[in-house]
Amino acid sequence: MNPDHHKRTRPLWHPALLPSWLLGGVLYLLAQLPMAAKQRWGAAIGRLLNRRLKSRAQVAQTNIKVCMPELDAKARDELVESCFIACSRGFLESTHAWWRDMTPYLDTTEIFGLEHVEEAKARGTGVLLIGGHYSILDFALPLIACKLNKPGYMYRPNNNPVIDHIIEKGRRRHFNIQPFTKREMPEMMAFLKDGGQVWYACDQDFGKKNKLFTPFFGVDAGCITMPSHLARESGAAVICVSHLRTPDGRYQVVFSPIQEGFGEDDHRDAAVWNGFIEATIRQYPDQYLWLHKRFKSRPEGAEKVY
Repeated sequence: MNPDHHKRTRPLWHPALLPSWLLGGVLYLLAQLPMAAKQRWGAAIGRLLNRRLKSRAQVAQTNIKVCMPELDAKARDELVESCFIACSRGFLESTHAWWRDMTPYLDTTEIFGLEHVEEAKARGTGVLLIGGHYSILDFALPLIACKLNKPGYMYRPNNNPVIDHIIEKGRRRHFNIQPFTKREMPEMMAFLKDGGQVWYACDQDFGKKNKLFTPFFGVDAGCITMPSHLARESGAAVICVSHLRTPDGRYQVVFSPIQEGFGEDDHRDAAVWNGFIEATIRQYPDQYLWLHKRFKSRPEGAEKVY
């Protein structure tokens, strides 16, 4: 039996999970830090991880080299370090979203394209919000959900039941947001058909689940067709969304216009959301999760990237 499966099936009070509860306590204490301290700690931790996590740093180096060949070695090194810093800050910001009051950030976040969301909601067919893995993931959930009247999100459960419990409890305390896993697609489909709005980050390499390849920064990237299927079967309006930390320390959420005709052509759909994510990255290149092997899957006959 897969050891991760065994761990997931243990009850939360199992003695073997005590270290996970202790880790949860540490995360709770980190959440109590002022946001300014989280930003400073995130910068320090990011620089440290950049030096220590050599394999992940190399993945980021490779991704940036193939996506932005115009950058020289020094610029790539600086961007990799900035990426580690952004991700570390994002993790600490996530702990804030799990336990602390988000109201001050809801009031100060810059929102662009909200009129497109209002138009989509007015259609009454549900809204599929296609996002990407930018550095402020969990922190962004309430920033987005506060602009929706029936918010939901898709997620991959953590293998550790305690950590999964902590994270999901923190996420779900905001705006009655509804969670869906990959095993709950019928429920998510029904939620969309009933006028729900679901945030779905589909920009990672899902291995054998990839159904097609679409250029991302000019490099063929494996893509899934689930967003197209969801839009086609539910009739939901599709909007791309980004969520970023701006250089002045504030936050920004951008909603694209409604992507008319989404669901009619899988390849065109993948090109649409890949293009939106690429444009967002070019605005703030350090904000993307370059640490992920985005080009792990390759078209037949194509040279390996890693």
